[in-house]
Amino acid sequence: MISKSLKQLVIGDKVAAVPIVQGGMGVGISLSGLASATANEGGIGVIAAAGIGMNERDFYTDYVEANVRAMRREIRRAKSLTDGILGINIMCAFSHYDDFVRVAVEEGIDMIFSGAGLPLNLPKVLRDGVTTKLIPIVSSGRAAKLICQRWLARFDYLPDAIVVEGTKAGGHLGFKLEQIDDEAYALERLVTDVIEVANSYSSQYGKAIPVIAAGGIYTGRDIRTFINLGAQAVQMGTRFVATHECDADGAFKQAYIDAKQDDVIIIKSPVGMPGRAIRNAFLDDVNNGSKKPYSCPYHCILTCDYKDSPYCIANALMNAKKGRFRHGFAFAGANVYRVKEIVSVKKLMAELVAEYEAAVENEAPVCVSSSTDQSPRTARRQC
Repeated sequence: MISKSLKQLVIGDKVAAVPIVQGGMGVGISLSGLASATANEGGIGVIAAAGIGMNERDFYTDYVEANVRAMRREIRRAKSLTDGILGINIMCAFSHYDDFVRVAVEEGIDMIFSGAGLPLNLPKVLRDGVTTKLIPIVSSGRAAKLICQRWLARFDYLPDAIVVEGTKAGGHLGFKLEQIDDEAYALERLVTDVIEVANSYSSQYGKAIPVIAAGGIYTGRDIRTFINLGAQAVQMGTRFVATHECDADGAFKQAYIDAKQDDVIIIKSPVGMPGRAIRNAFLDDVNNGSKKPYSCPYHCILTCDYKDSPYCIANALMNAKKGRFRHGFAFAGANVYRVKEIVSVKKLMAELVAEYEAAVENEAPVCVSSSTDQSPRTARRQC
């Protein structure tokens, strides 16, 4: 896909024709099908590692091996379906984080996106011949600076790009509950802070660090807003769920189409973070106390308070992916209520690019004063 206005996203030696990253969505929402379709349209397709082995025969008895096996298969399948750029999202909170990172690198994935905590030691996987790009996901300029400092000090390495995710994202959020509706934490402000950090390190060390804005971005006009602020790309999740190629069950996609604005709620997740989800009967049962504590078969998330949790977050999300909403729920971004139909990834990408170009064309022309006297009375503006 070629755009008249959108610049390519360059991350080291990887060049995405369209600067759109499809967010890595677990559990099982973005696998090889969605990731390869996005990559084929010039964006960056991202597989989610969370619960990736859910359909393996030994998932309950050998959680790590099942996930490793499935991860290898999904990466290889995606690579067989596209020559485009592929990434994988691996949460820092995974109890077997290092195993998953190692496998992704061994399989030659183009990029690792890592958040849900600070990936302070991620570059330790780098060795001669490894070309995988390392991209932390942060929620503040402070976090971006800390990662840059740590990576330089311990590994003499800087991030290949940085995703900054705001409060309107779906799923687990890297914010306190009181920060979610606070304008001080609006994505526009966060992006500006992270760009300042990235530019500082880029100018000092001579390495470009593109900043990718994420969380609540819905239209091509939204993309234009963040490109104007200095971001080099955006990451989008919710829009890609409502595509034919999304790896979720049809009932999961229908939940997005049926969602009303009042259905989008913030929940307290067993992993200790707030999350944005679509309200349903399962979550209502959790809130009224009818769900019972569940013994944990996986120990998949380091921060999960499974002993006192009324449900298993992994099981709930796996059930939702399969359309079994009596026993689960769907995470979604703040704009999910705007989703009205399921389209192809090709159509979605074309619409986003067209909306972006329309936003560019509709912008007021930049005018420059033709006089050195800048007083309003004497300056003559020419466009």
